Amino acid sequence: MNYLFSFLVFINCVSFLFFAIDKFLALKQQRRISERTLLFLTFFGGSIGSVLSMFVFHHKISKPSFWWKVLIIIVVQIIAIYLIYNYLKNQS
Repeated sequence: MNYLFSFLVFINCVSFLFFAIDKFLALKQQRRISERTLLFLTFFGGSIGSVLSMFVFHHKISKPSFWWKVLIIIVVQIIAIYLIYNYLKNQS
């Protein structure tokens, strides 16, 4: 369980950092981090860091298509956690 917690802390920090870097690059009008990469980090556990960074840096807030993708990822994560929790609860 400690490995899972450590991984989630790490992936959320990385996700937060990538969104911050992408915002900085956008302001400097330089080559950006792809949305695919940002969504990948969000999907694989970085949803808290992603959403937090979006609000802190006001990044991707005004892009509804991106918000919908993030929202869908979060809903899928919640459903997965619920199903895994119920499965583990029934195994014991």
